[in-house]
Amino acid sequence: MDLHTVSRYRFARARDELHLADGESFVAGGTWLFSEPQVEATGVVDLTTMGWCPIERIGDGLRIAATCTIAELVRHPRRADWPAQQLFGDCANALLASPTIWNVATVGGNICRSFAAASMVSLAVALDGVAEIWTPDGQTRWDPVADLVTGNGTNSLAHGEVLRALHLPGRALRATAALRTIALAEYGRSGAVVSGRRDDDGSAVFTVTAATLAPTVFRYPAMPGAEALRSDVLAASGYYTDPLGSADWRRAVSAVLAVDIRSEISSRPEVGHAD
Repeated sequence: MDLHTVSRYRFARARDELHLADGESFVAGGTWLFSEPQVEATGVVDLTTMGWCPIERIGDGLRIAATCTIAELVRHPRRADWPAQQLFGDCANALLASPTIWNVATVGGNICRSFAAASMVSLAVALDGVAEIWTPDGQTRWDPVADLVTGNGTNSLAHGEVLRALHLPGRALRATAALRTIALAEYGRSGAVVSGRRDDDGSAVFTVTAATLAPTVFRYPAMPGAEALRSDVLAASGYYTDPLGSADWRRAVSAVLAVDIRSEISSRPEVGHAD
């Protein structure tokens, strides 16, 4: 879509070029920005020229640049000792988008839009992802994506702050994990996305996204019983109603999916770790 109010387009190449003038907005892939009128935007600052490495090893985990495309994420070489890496593709497939969109849409853009059904939010929350955020004063702050996203289309990013990267810890990537999605239509947007993870220390993490306005996370010191997990998911707040599903339906299917995931990751053998 043509943005008739935009009169300037800047390509940022250094951090000191990221200060926003009045009316400017950041853009990476632009698949949402250019999909509808942006009447308040008079300028665009493109982040794709910052030269950030799409994916790099940091410590025992991964640093995924905000400008990394979904296609680059899915194509990243798999490691045998990171079984939870399968969620990269699983979450990407939960996104209602064609391969063409995968080649343009970015991990950071999807997180920053913060829609309830954002697939990269689902991935980040499932794997305890932490957002590396550049602030306008030259500082860096860190925020778990589960806390960064505050509602359907809202987050805690302040004006002028830039999501630099998503960090995924090695302990989460080494976990046994599974994901389930459901939609009312065969090719419809996900009405519920549920993940489960069993970590090396025996602890368990289950998450619900898309069905709730903001990410919902359940943490247990050990694998919970099926009824306890079901009860916790049913009791969670934030389930909502829209044309793609009622709150009661989202609540019920999330509980069913969580219990199904629990059964899978409880029975799946652990994977050996590489040095």
